[in-house]
Amino acid sequence: MANDEFLKIGVAGLGTVGAATVDLIRRKGDLLAQRTGRRIAVTAVSARDRSRERGCDLSDCNWHADARDLVGDANVDLVVELIGGSDGVALDVCRMALDAGKPLVTANKALL
Repeated sequence: MANDEFLKIGVAGLGTVGAATVDLIRRKGDLLAQRTGRRIAVTAVSARDRSRERGCDLSDCNWHADARDLVGDANVDLVVELIGGSDGVALDVCRMALDAGKPLVTANKALL
């Protein structure tokens, strides 16, 4: 593999799509690394309710009660925004990620 350094991902929003995204990245990590030439790790997450069961192991992730704090996490290279909505926290996270020069991925059609 060309790059042994992990691409560190922060996922903001752990509803159905967010939790499935984390689970998929973890289950298909070897395949993703093979196809991209770089290992990928979810290193930080954010959601309103930390106690809710999400069906994936988040024990090794930095947990942020406020998704805006996730953007500033030094252990995050790329931000995945899966909160939803066209304003509020979702918009703040997107703006902050872009202002910080961090790549941003969103499935949020309302923001587009």
